[in-house]
Amino acid sequence: MGTPETSREPCPDRILDDIGGAFGMGAVGGSAFHFIKGVHSSPTGTRLIGGTQAVRMNAPRVGGSFAVWGGLFSAFDCSMVYLRQKEDPWNSIIAGAATGGFLSMRQGLGPSARAAAFGGVLLGLIEGAGIMLNKVMSAQQDMPAMIEDPVPAMAGGPGFPMGQPHAQTQEGASVSGSESGSWLGGWFGGGKKKESEASGSNTEILESFDAPPVPNFEYK
Repeated sequence: MGTPETSREPCPDRILDDIGGAFGMGAVGGSAFHFIKGVHSSPTGTRLIGGTQAVRMNAPRVGGSFAVWGGLFSAFDCSMVYLRQKEDPWNSIIAGAATGGFLSMRQGLGPSARAAAFGGVLLGLIEGAGIMLNKVMSAQQDMPAMIEDPVPAMAGGPGFPMGQPHAQTQEGASVSGSESGSWLGGWFGGGKKKESEASGSNTEILESFDAPPVPNFEYK
């Protein structure tokens, strides 16, 4: 991820870019501020008209002031890049201080020095916040994905005691499978087989007995 200095336009085009961006930001912000102020200060029934008139009168002026500040800042920034032959946050900080001092030069040396100090501190805070944001974003992008490794299977497998060979477990599984199969067979097929065997034994026992003599009631 590039730093704010390296992600900007090159120096000759940077001045025009900053002038246009500063004018747009000042015009939009000034329009919103002066529209609310005009609506609040206008009498009832003419609030909307008063707000629009305040925007027409003041928004271009605010946008022009922002454009002048942005143009001077970019000019000083490009001058520092040319003199120091490198791009770093110090160029922006020095350019902010020089811009504040240059705009307040007509008010005297003291106000100019105070404006320069204020501009340098303001740009220092802005650059520091940008550097911290870039570090946080780069740390989030470089963070490796946490992938959990599968737990290696033990000698006896999961659910079995340590040291028990797999053969015994397979034999136990076959025995339990046969028992479960015989248990299920007892419910489904085995019961019928036992019933048939029981009925066969009953018929054999009944056939083995001799039939009793039939009584004869004829008179002799």
